Amino acid sequence: MEGYAVTARTRKGYGLAIDLDILSPESIRLHLVPEYRPLPITIRKSTGSTNEDAKHLAAAGAVHGTMVLAEEQTVGRGRLGRSFYSPNGCGIYMSVVLRPKLRLTDAVLITTAAAVAVSRAIEETTGISPQIKWVNDLFVGGKKICGILTESVNRFESSCVECVVVGIGINVVAADLPGEIRETAGSLFDQKSGFSRNHLAAAVVNHLLGLSEMLTDRSFLEEYRRRSMILGKSIRFLENSVWHDAVAIAVDSSGGLVIQTAEGTRVLFFGEVSVRMGTCFSQSYQEDC
Repeated sequence: MEGYAVTARTRKGYGLAIDLDILSPESIRLHLVPEYRPLPITIRKSTGSTNEDAKHLAAAGAVHGTMVLAEEQTVGRGRLGRSFYSPNGCGIYMSVVLRPKLRLTDAVLITTAAAVAVSRAIEETTGISPQIKWVNDLFVGGKKICGILTESVNRFESSCVECVVVGIGINVVAADLPGEIRETAGSLFDQKSGFSRNHLAAAVVNHLLGLSEMLTDRSFLEEYRRRSMILGKSIRFLENSVWHDAVAIAVDSSGGLVIQTAEGTRVLFFGEVSVRMGTCFSQSYQEDC
């Protein structure tokens, strides 16, 4: 038993407290579009990493759209080997198995599509409009409220992206954050207010699976660009453990970040960037098709 709060009414029996926000497959399915409701949903009270759990399921043949969620992660992971702080009941920590059958050269489209999907889901359920920091971080009010980690479950000899796990961590309500991230991490809400994490999780899946069917038409990239918080700004990018100065010019049709450096124009397909304080830069850019 989880020890859920129960209310009692005379002659009406018992029921779960109305303001209870506990993740459950049944509550998530209520908000999924009909075609996604039969998909497998696993929810754990605590786990090391939902991505690791989902990767094991994917390796065993889990179908496209399989979901794993947890109330907390004890060893949640972010990009570049960083940890992702995942306190109990304060966020959405979920991973989704995708089988997109993409070329390896188009793999970054999965991460950019996921950023758009989560942004849409947050806006749909809260009215809050996140900004995207390339490639996969979501910000509200200048603070990071969501990170996305995409990991392949491919055999390396394949030239296609056959199966990936998309891990999504959203800070829903404020938590007592460790000192090293207190200044940079934020949340959608300062305190619990009856908001349904089940609804938000379902909205993420609705948009993510919808976009996964149209990755190669790249139409979502225009929205990704509109939500960008770095285009036209001075940035720094990390390469070979050294920070370099540049200007973010555009996001190309593969999801790569087009930058202007002192040596010329180039494209980043992975890595770490940060926004520099200073003058914004404007330059037209058109990719050759």
